[in-house]
Amino acid sequence: MRIHFHGHACFEIEGEAGRILIDPFLTGNPSATAKPQDFTHLDAILVTHGHSDHLGDAIQLSKRTGAPIIAVFELANYCQRQGAKTYAMHIGGKHLFPFGWIKLTLALHGSGIESPDGGDMIYGGLACGFLLQMEGKWLYHAGDTGLFGDMELIGRRYPIEVAMLPIGDNFVMGVEEAVHASQLLRPKVVIPMHYNTFPVIAQDVMEFLHLLQRRVPETQGKALSPGESYEV
Repeated sequence: MRIHFHGHACFEIEGEAGRILIDPFLTGNPSATAKPQDFTHLDAILVTHGHSDHLGDAIQLSKRTGAPIIAVFELANYCQRQGAKTYAMHIGGKHLFPFGWIKLTLALHGSGIESPDGGDMIYGGLACGFLLQMEGKWLYHAGDTGLFGDMELIGRRYPIEVAMLPIGDNFVMGVEEAVHASQLLRPKVVIPMHYNTFPVIAQDVMEFLHLLQRRVPETQGKALSPGESYEV
């Protein structure tokens, strides 16, 4: 199973069991090396919340590939009204799909969807994170979130192989908080995300990696550039 990083918070999980795309912000993403047309087959599209840098190309990709958008009920309902195939869930719930288990977790963030006509934001429900079990391994995409204590509970209940954690600060956790989150989650590997896409979330990823190595030596930090992959 391989984890491909496509910039910002977009990851592609590719294995024998299926091909999953998370937060497909490709169009308009200055760091993305992939384009929506590069994806001709997907088994699912996971969207953590409704902000444009996460919902991204999800609706277009669902229409073209037939892959369901898996999201909280309110966001899934919005995507369905736009013509996408969807599967609605909510925080705390889990479901077994042909490719594996999906469980939705808490994320401390918003989820407003920008109105196409420039009007008021559309309610997108709650932001979430995703636990994905595929081919016997648990992966955790935290979505956009601040640090929260229940990360310790997640780490106790699920043997996380790889955690994808935001480090960009301002809108999400910063470097210090992401290292503390790693202590709570206890994954084997952490891949930092949601940084350096825009000036407001500029971070020194080496600072994160060095601090992680010092404070959580049992967890390996793996920084991926857009277009790079990590084999699990």
